[in-house]
Amino acid sequence: MNNKFYVTTPIYYPSGRFHIGTAYTTVLADSIKQYHKLKEEDSYMLTGTDEHGQKIEEKAKESNKTPQEYVDEMAKMAKELWAKMEIEYDDFIRTTESRHEKVVQKIFDRFMEQGDIYKGEYEGWYCIPCETYFTETQLVDGKCPDCGREVRLMKEEAYFFNMKKYADKLLKYYEDHPDFIKPEYRKNEMINNFIKPGLEDLCVTRTSFDWGIKVLKDPKHVVYVWLDALTNYITALGYLSEDETLFKKYWPADLQIVGKDIARFHLIYWPIFLMALDLPLPKTILVHNWIMMKDGKMSKSKGNVIYPETLIERYGLDSVKYFLLRELPVSQDGIFSPESFIERYNFDLCNDLSNLVNRTVSMVNKYFDGKVPKYNGTPNEVDEQLENYALEQVEKFEQKIDNYEIANSIQEIWNLISRTNKYIDETAPWQLAKEEQKEKLESCMYHLIENIRKIAILIKPFMRNTSENILHQIGIEKNNEKNWKNLKIYDRIENVKVIEKGEPIFMRLNAEEEIEFLKNIMKK
Repeated sequence: MNNKFYVTTPIYYPSGRFHIGTAYTTVLADSIKQYHKLKEEDSYMLTGTDEHGQKIEEKAKESNKTPQEYVDEMAKMAKELWAKMEIEYDDFIRTTESRHEKVVQKIFDRFMEQGDIYKGEYEGWYCIPCETYFTETQLVDGKCPDCGREVRLMKEEAYFFNMKKYADKLLKYYEDHPDFIKPEYRKNEMINNFIKPGLEDLCVTRTSFDWGIKVLKDPKHVVYVWLDALTNYITALGYLSEDETLFKKYWPADLQIVGKDIARFHLIYWPIFLMALDLPLPKTILVHNWIMMKDGKMSKSKGNVIYPETLIERYGLDSVKYFLLRELPVSQDGIFSPESFIERYNFDLCNDLSNLVNRTVSMVNKYFDGKVPKYNGTPNEVDEQLENYALEQVEKFEQKIDNYEIANSIQEIWNLISRTNKYIDETAPWQLAKEEQKEKLESCMYHLIENIRKIAILIKPFMRNTSENILHQIGIEKNNEKNWKNLKIYDRIENVKVIEKGEPIFMRLNAEEEIEFLKNIMKK
């Protein structure tokens, strides 16, 4: 192993069933982890659930369960979904676990001793679903500016974290670390909307409900959501516990992925907490946008929610992962529509990828009894151009994915797929066979198989099963032919036999029927 790569998802609030938006974040993190794993780096991924708070207490009451029974059920559902989606996380942290709670209490005590936390009184408009206080001026038409729901005027004794103390230090950090926040415009939002107008101190305890981590020195207070939730990224690694091995090995995180709705908490409060603990900050925090529907945000009341299980059962896991990652550019909202999903499936996966593999396997069987010819250099300009193009695409892919431009990195793979399909038309292998141009035909088949090998390796972080299927169909079974290091080499494969009868990896769908099916399930 060369070096380490630690990636985290946010810990999800288990107040309901997870839809494709939550699945997107987790697939994004897992895909980036798989890419680093493929490069033989020591990769570690954390996900989990954020299980305290008033909203959970109320949801449990509605279900006639204790809060613990309710969150146990929800965590089980989350783990089942990630298993179904073949998410390879290394740890699943729950904020109700004692390994987390004990450390949060230690962190709180330390902040009090340092003078970072003080006691006061909080009065403000409180949104229970968002677990956030707002001032009168922040409300929109008297309702929560984030979710549009009703707010309550609440007043209670609370402890506050002195954010102002660290504001200048945070601004300096932003300035000195240009890769800390991606995309960059999120940094400007934080500076202009929250820091420069004057950073408000953060309420970090509550007394009006009981479901949370008790403050040791003042047990009528429970630690409020953000100090509890955000610290999971280090408590999961054993920070301030008896065994800090993982913490010493993996912190700071290389990448933390969050949705835009929790950007402020991760880009302002989280780094300030770390500064107060005198710990290094994550190398990069990536803020992604949302998957929207044509009529706006997904919501049960609108009847426009789509769940990953439904799509996976009908279309297969890899097509769902492909759609989510390809259709949503990180820096802007993506749209889910039945039409766009079926179009991606039929055009990108069936016409472009599946068809390329199927045609090539058939031709190697037809012209060379299934045996892939040896590499003998490039007998013509077309072959040379294809080689150069393929190697350039690998470089472009790496540049994009290393910058966390996932949709764009996948586009580079599909450019290679399109170029390889075009190569078949340029070389016309059927014509070469007819004219008995053996050397050119051999080279043509070798270059096609070699490009398909490269494509299969490139898609592996996003579409593991499809990648393995392709490699099997073209006879690539040895590990050294499947690894990242050999992507930039052309004369890699020898003594390879494709399978006797290739099977299409993706079968074309009846667009009209499938669009109708998707529209119906979204209404349920």
